Amino acid sequence: MGGAPIPARYHSPPEPLGEVGYPYPFMTRPSVITIGNFDGVHQGHRAILANARRLAGAKDARVVAMTFDPHPNATLDPANQPPRLCSRDQKLDRLKQAGADEVLLLEPTREQLGQSADDFIQQVVANHKPIAFVEGADFRFGKGRSGDIAKLTNLGKQHGFEVVIQPSHDITLSDLSIVTVRSSVIRWLIGHGRIQDAQRCLGQPFSLTSEIIKGEQRGRTIGIPTINLDLNTLDDHTLPADGVYAGLAHLTGQDQPVTAAVSVGNKPSFGQTQLVIEAHLLDFNQDVYGQTVTLEFHRWLRDQARFPTPDALRDQLTRDIEKTRNYEPLALNT
Repeated sequence: MGGAPIPARYHSPPEPLGEVGYPYPFMTRPSVITIGNFDGVHQGHRAILANARRLAGAKDARVVAMTFDPHPNATLDPANQPPRLCSRDQKLDRLKQAGADEVLLLEPTREQLGQSADDFIQQVVANHKPIAFVEGADFRFGKGRSGDIAKLTNLGKQHGFEVVIQPSHDITLSDLSIVTVRSSVIRWLIGHGRIQDAQRCLGQPFSLTSEIIKGEQRGRTIGIPTINLDLNTLDDHTLPADGVYAGLAHLTGQDQPVTAAVSVGNKPSFGQTQLVIEAHLLDFNQDVYGQTVTLEFHRWLRDQARFPTPDALRDQLTRDIEKTRNYEPLALNT
């Protein structure tokens, strides 16, 4: 068999081992395969996995999601690597929640990305016994993205698997425009502060996960303490537009999330130029430095603004907190 083995590791324990000829076992049951970057695991991805789940259920097969992480551009064109919508672990968990029995990470090495379309699919067939692939119409695979849906369909005739083309997933945004859900669209929405529209596309709130670090603690001087995210660990992530948001904080060891008023920006009232993401946790006064927080962004409240005095800033932050306390979560109708 041509081509190099697919570097991979399992997110969850595989089924009992069969004959081993590669770094991972042959599946003991047939599979329905879907392959993609799956950044964010948005509504379009979830529709693909739901269709794969339906096909697998009818054939007593497993759903296997294969995903590159990091993005192939990390190897091929680092300057044009898109920022993440979620961490690797979040992506793996969301793929499982969306219906994958197995999530297989593919390493974007030059050897891996240099495989021909034929060799890549031949190895997938040998190791996973696919009865079907479920992919979007724009799916590409193999060296130089040379393989497309037509190529995959021809390979299916040779190897005995079906190719199911998943229609694009369209969503109506708050301005009544209709968009096809794509990771690139979601990044644009988040970068323009349209956090609720991003949530419609994702099917869940956009979030960032980080260790809580100490900031300059200026909030304490005006009676509104905040927690700060470690942005050094988020330098490859999509970040929201500067502004103030209502959201939720999921803290290590806390059973329930805490309502949070979140600020993204450079603290214009203090003449600061470095980007900061900080959150005031409502009705919460525990010491959480060093803990991990997942901060959800639910609603954009206002732009960043410069205030002439600490009292003026405190008055505005108090209004932000009250708006946050009274916001209603977005009801998703997708």
